[in-house]
Amino acid sequence: MKLHKALLILSALFVGSMLPRYAHAQIGEPRNQLSIGVNGGMVFNTMSFDPTIKQLSHKGKSFGVTLRYICEKYFTTVCAVQAEINYTQLGWEEDIMNASGQPLPDTYQRNMDYLQLPLLARLSWGKEKGGLMFFILLGPQLGYCMNETDKRSSEWTLAESGQPDRPNNVCQQYDLKIQNKLDYGLLGGLGLEFNTRKGQHFMLDGRYYYGLSDVFKNGKKDPFSRSSHSSICAKFTYLFNLFDE
Repeated sequence: MKLHKALLILSALFVGSMLPRYAHAQIGEPRNQLSIGVNGGMVFNTMSFDPTIKQLSHKGKSFGVTLRYICEKYFTTVCAVQAEINYTQLGWEEDIMNASGQPLPDTYQRNMDYLQLPLLARLSWGKEKGGLMFFILLGPQLGYCMNETDKRSSEWTLAESGQPDRPNNVCQQYDLKIQNKLDYGLLGGLGLEFNTRKGQHFMLDGRYYYGLSDVFKNGKKDPFSRSSHSSICAKFTYLFNLFDE
């Protein structure tokens, strides 16, 4: 089994092992709080290519719906499960140089629109009402590419072969459409939450996503052995309580 698949399974097992505790809290102080709301932010994405392609950070938006259930406080730790449905703009933007390493005026950007479904275990510390809390997030994330477009300069700098002049002659990505629309990986984050006494929650967090799947086929005869997402996201979330018993 490949290492990245093992990491995904371990992450899923970590979240799954906590679900029974949330559903039947018996060890710590019981909680029964369900909150729903919206989230939005910016995501900065690059692609892990092998062979390597030099890139700038691709900037996109991310927004969606958040559902959170808190069921237990174990000593000072408040435990919860958080699920989201997000629309996220991913992709890559190339920092193009020629085979000699000199910058070129050529530009290229691939935009990919994803529907993402993170399922996260959440641990937090601080004041549950009328104060601040610090929290961490960890869990698997699934995504599906709904659309892709690209932008390129009107003219290419060509090598003697007639192909675009690129380091190590890596230019196959320009004509490749996404071959694996299903994306999966691991998501982790840190953040702060301000809770009001009226059951409102304002959260700001930073997240890192490590993709474990490839957007292009990675067989021996394929041009890339790796083509996965790697992104950093800054996100604001607003929640309100549906019930808090």
